[in-house]
Amino acid sequence: EKAVNLKKDLAEMQEWMTQAEEEYLEKDFEYKSPEELENAVEEMKRAKEDVLQKEVRVKILKDNIKMLATKVPSSGQDLATELNVVLENYQLLCNRIRGKCHTLEARMIALCLEIFNSFIDEVWSCWIELLQYLDLETAWLNNLEERVQMTGNLPDKLDAVNDALESLESVLRHPADNRTQIRELGQTLIDGGILDDIISEKLEAFNARYEELSHLAVSRQIALEQQLQTMRETDHMLQVLQESLGDLDRQLTSYLTDRIDAFQMPQEAQ
Repeated sequence: EKAVNLKKDLAEMQEWMTQAEEEYLEKDFEYKSPEELENAVEEMKRAKEDVLQKEVRVKILKDNIKMLATKVPSSGQDLATELNVVLENYQLLCNRIRGKCHTLEARMIALCLEIFNSFIDEVWSCWIELLQYLDLETAWLNNLEERVQMTGNLPDKLDAVNDALESLESVLRHPADNRTQIRELGQTLIDGGILDDIISEKLEAFNARYEELSHLAVSRQIALEQQLQTMRETDHMLQVLQESLGDLDRQLTSYLTDRIDAFQMPQEAQ
């Protein structure tokens, strides 16, 4: 009866190994995404643990068959032969599962490296593009600052004020596309968690200077517009006064030419 039970245990062990081989080794894994590959790796790890847990049962079978062989040599010899086959198949199964597990892990590492390298390339490209837009906008800010400074000491002439205003307005008519790109690229890099502190600091410095110079330039634009309006109104008043004086001069000249007495003139002409 002991021999029959052991023979049955060996058969069950062999059947289990056949099923494990079909389930884990003959299965055709298709990895269409990193998630599928990760699931396959986890499945093979579970298979590896499952197979290794059977090692205790195999050892018990081996000890029981050895013990039976010492008591009943004939039955033990037959079971020993079957045991050797089971041990050989078990060792082969363990090696194959370990090998497939290592293969899948290697694929997973390679895929992770590929994804990481792709991510680094994308981040680098994004960083270079951000720096290019920052250089363009910094050059524009430098030009704006220069134009604002030029409006500081203008001669008190209408043409000079008008030219300064037009020059400043031409710089202020700067499209906002570049700044939009800077904001989007910066946010992309910050969301990616790569050099986010450095990028945030760089963007904060740029935005602070942009806001400061923009407000200063708009204030100077308004001041120049008011100054220009005042100068035009003054010029107009002077022109009207000059025309009025001219009319009066011609009228007085006419009076003098006609030898009209001062008391005969209108009171404003006397």
